[in-house]
Amino acid sequence: MSSILPIVIAVAAVFFVIYRLRRQSGAQGPRPRAGRGGLLVAPPGAGQPALRLLPLPGDTGLVAAREFRVRARGRVFRIGTLLVLVIVSAAIVVPALLGHKPTIQRVGVAGPLSAPVRAAVIADGPGIGVTVTLVPEPSGQAATADLRAGHIDLAVLDGSRVVTDKPAAASDTSPTAQLTRSVARTVGTGEALQAANLTAAQAAVITGARPLPLASLQPGGPGTTQRNTSYVGLLLLFFMLTQYNAWTLTGVLEEKSSRIAEVLLAALPPARLLAGKVIGIGLTAFLQAGLAVAVAVGEVRATHSDVLNGLTPLTVAATLTWLVLGYAFYAWVYAAAGSTADRQEQAQSLLIPLGLPVIFGFFVAATAALSGNPSALVHVLAYLPPTAPFAMPVLVSLGAASWWQFALSAAISVACTFGVARAAIAVYRASILRTGSRVSLRELMAR
Repeated sequence: MSSILPIVIAVAAVFFVIYRLRRQSGAQGPRPRAGRGGLLVAPPGAGQPALRLLPLPGDTGLVAAREFRVRARGRVFRIGTLLVLVIVSAAIVVPALLGHKPTIQRVGVAGPLSAPVRAAVIADGPGIGVTVTLVPEPSGQAATADLRAGHIDLAVLDGSRVVTDKPAAASDTSPTAQLTRSVARTVGTGEALQAANLTAAQAAVITGARPLPLASLQPGGPGTTQRNTSYVGLLLLFFMLTQYNAWTLTGVLEEKSSRIAEVLLAALPPARLLAGKVIGIGLTAFLQAGLAVAVAVGEVRATHSDVLNGLTPLTVAATLTWLVLGYAFYAWVYAAAGSTADRQEQAQSLLIPLGLPVIFGFFVAATAALSGNPSALVHVLAYLPPTAPFAMPVLVSLGAASWWQFALSAAISVACTFGVARAAIAVYRASILRTGSRVSLRELMAR
């Protein structure tokens, strides 16, 4: 339950942001004010000094600086940043709070087990913060059935084996994993002492007996901490791409409907104007992502949460790389779509079909992240540019992708992004000055 709650919060927050974005764009759309707030960009030599906030060259840098300044100062950015921080906090703090509650671990016992060993198993619980309850099982088959059904957490079979439903990895710090390792040591030592009928002095010599071998009913996979880290990064990607893609679409539409684009195109080529807008909004997204990462690190240290214990430099690099690649791919698509619309109602009808690949990729990848076992579908989606930003980071986090698979997927995404950018610029050039009606796909194909 604690692992599903942050995803529920994230999905609700994303739709709330889109709703507020639509309302604000429709009711309080920006009005052109020459020389105020940087909404209009005066080209160099037009009587107004160029304000350059970003170290980007030429006219593209001017447009990117304007977009960054306007978006970072806007109300939507503040609300979106607050929601991102709330989501990150929920993903870190909620599992930490739930993890501090008393836990009861049920240990099934099938076959003979001496009273001293039973008492030692029960005594293992307080050391890891749980209460151990022994559940008698009539046979090993009954214990296995109860494990599969979730009625018990682990089972001791005939004093010779400790069995769990899923393997307890060495990095797994969950109560069940810790108790499994402890019970294996306790039962192994106790059974060895009883079988040898040793004196107290002799028993002390062999207290370092090896733990019992651990067996599991299912194959191995990533631990809980790896899965938690995987879906936390997935939430960040989903929120960033959803929010800023919508910004790109509505931003292009606002400039078209208010005729600002006509003024800008008098001084700038369409390719540079569109590239500056995409870069400026992208820099705003990365600023928000940086704030989220900083808050996450601070909260992990403050709460001693183990949600991000599986975080590695490779996972961070993969998530940030696909945040850039995912935004670069989708931004051009949303910008081109925004240039074909003429009214806010048309933009709202475009957001849903354009967002379907994002939603589909997110939920398939989230299922793999929570289960720890990516399906063949996830591996296929990792090579498709619309869904690769979600599928590939999950595979990297779960250790299911090699370096050459990551590089191949990134190369495919970059190549497709160049193609999408060329098509988007062509659509933008043909549609941005077309007012009065929405440009249909048939007209764009004919041109």
